[in-house]
Amino acid sequence: MPRLRRIVLGVTGSIAAYKAPEIVRGLVKAGFETRCVLTPRAKDFTTPLTLAALSHYPPIENESDPRLWEMAHLSLADWAPILLIAPATANFIAKLAAGLSDNLLASLALAFRGKIIVCPAMDGRMWEHPATQRNVETIRQFGYELWGPESGELASGKIGIGRMVSPQTIVERVKNLSISKKTRMRELP
Repeated sequence: MPRLRRIVLGVTGSIAAYKAPEIVRGLVKAGFETRCVLTPRAKDFTTPLTLAALSHYPPIENESDPRLWEMAHLSLADWAPILLIAPATANFIAKLAAGLSDNLLASLALAFRGKIIVCPAMDGRMWEHPATQRNVETIRQFGYELWGPESGELASGKIGIGRMVSPQTIVERVKNLSISKKTRMRELP
């Protein structure tokens, strides 16, 4: 498989994480070798087994994963040209903006030198809060792309902004990305 058809999907602890399997299915069907990284809270909303079955690789949840020959965040940072974080909670966006690395996905984002795409998913009041907007502006300045959020029905049953972009839209946008061949990548087990 061509190296430019690789992607790491980071899944955070949002109710929208139940859509992650649909994203994985679409990416794999489009020909992307997909590796999933879960934050500790992501497992509250989707299961590692489901993501493993669809991606054909067990999700990576630990920086010291014994399946990788070096620290997972460094291995994955070199393996793929795209890091897609979908869904991204307000908490995780704050971690990105502050440069925190208290879990594997946050550490991976700090080490990653390819394209980072963030798909926010949260309550509208959380999205509109000045702290979240400041954090969004900060990660945009880092060069991260933000896809969404959209307006629509939220998990709370309310209608408003905060809904994650649909899995189909995410997959179509990924398929249409232009990725530099200069991105450094290597093989993973």
